Amino acid sequence: MTIQLHTCGNGCADGCAAPELARTAVARRDPSLTTIDVHCHAFVPAVEDLVTDHPGKQQEMAAFAAGQGRVSGEHNRTVMLPQAFPRMTNPSVRLADMDAMGVDVQVIGPSPSQNYYWADPELARRIVSVQNEGIAALCAAYPSRMLGFANVALQHPELAAAQLDHAVRELGFRGVQISSAVAGVELSDPRFAPFWARAESLDCVVFIHPFGTTLGSRLEPWYLSNIIGQPLETTIALSHLIFSGVLDRHPRLKLLGAHGGGYLPSYPGRSDHGYRVRPEAGQASRAPSSYLRQIWFDTLVADPSVLRGLIARYGASQLVVGTDYPFDMGAYDIHAMLDEVPGLDADRRRQILGGNAARLLGLHQDA
Repeated sequence: MTIQLHTCGNGCADGCAAPELARTAVARRDPSLTTIDVHCHAFVPAVEDLVTDHPGKQQEMAAFAAGQGRVSGEHNRTVMLPQAFPRMTNPSVRLADMDAMGVDVQVIGPSPSQNYYWADPELARRIVSVQNEGIAALCAAYPSRMLGFANVALQHPELAAAQLDHAVRELGFRGVQISSAVAGVELSDPRFAPFWARAESLDCVVFIHPFGTTLGSRLEPWYLSNIIGQPLETTIALSHLIFSGVLDRHPRLKLLGAHGGGYLPSYPGRSDHGYRVRPEAGQASRAPSSYLRQIWFDTLVADPSVLRGLIARYGASQLVVGTDYPFDMGAYDIHAMLDEVPGLDADRRRQILGGNAARLLGLHQDA
């Protein structure tokens, strides 16, 4: 078997090969446990036919390239993306990788690069339709192995609510993937109230997954735009939803934060302190940390001790597997990661590998 789930860099030894990693992952896997990966991506080439020559596309890509810097952009263009692209478009490659990683089911969301929140209503309608139909077709072809998260045109909230309704009720999606902000507008903005209300009423998952960072040139070197920028964007987005009262107004929302929820779950005390002492930070009905117990986090934190801390603070019930397949910042040997979490018993391991995701996605009701 030949499989490489990452791009080689300075941390790889001579002759680095993911086949060994993959075989180890399968060897560690307990076949009696179902593993569900909720953080995966697909690229729908037909979407690009709608936007390739559009000025909005060119402007967005130029801004993104400037934010990640020349060196990182060149590596992505010549190494990372050529390795990731076949995995985002070829289901045979995807299935082989899933088997190698010991993953039974992937929940596949859009490539974040295809959000296209700059599009006008008519173009946005076509983008989302083509994209969601593409992901739905992939899931329908492999119903026992793949489920979907939809895209919506969140820059047009009423349209996004209707698209979400169609995606869940008609196409069978289990939720929606959105970015941490929408064309510079925070998710807590009142204009998004129709979307939050519809997501709550549909009882579907809202997966917050950033695309790039808003911090500009300070994070340009060393791929900091992704390394710290992405988790920071999730931190900001969740903080806005908590402090603004969105989660008070929609207490049954099923929120899932990428990259372990960012930095907020590991550093909630400062938020609680600000809530107590600053009058402008007191819109929420209770301490900010309490809302984190109703949010789910993926396991993409790259450190077993961080997973242990999340379990200790919020419970194993709020963690689900996330690999970020197929990008190089992903973590693919989830079975080895859980092996290294001190004190993780069989029941909590079962929850994290698949039980929590099944409950979150409504799979138990289907069964």
